[in-house]
Amino acid sequence: MTKSHEVRRDDSWEGVVTHMSRGMLDGSNMYHFAEIRLADGASVKVRIGRRLWKAIAVGDRLVKRPGADPVKE
Repeated sequence: MTKSHEVRRDDSWEGVVTHMSRGMLDGSNMYHFAEIRLADGASVKVRIGRRLWKAIAVGDRLVKRPGADPVKE
């Protein structure tokens, strides 16, 4: 299982949300994460914005295109 909190601007992927979490990693800011199961079976844990985190649920499909933020599909 690959874990990466950093989604690079040029990355592209699509997959299904398997787990959602949030935490105050630095003690002052809230960070939102989603674990995504990709089509090839790999899992990645990515940091996403609060608005998207509140709009998705486990089982939703997310798509990340190069140069754009992840979106619910």
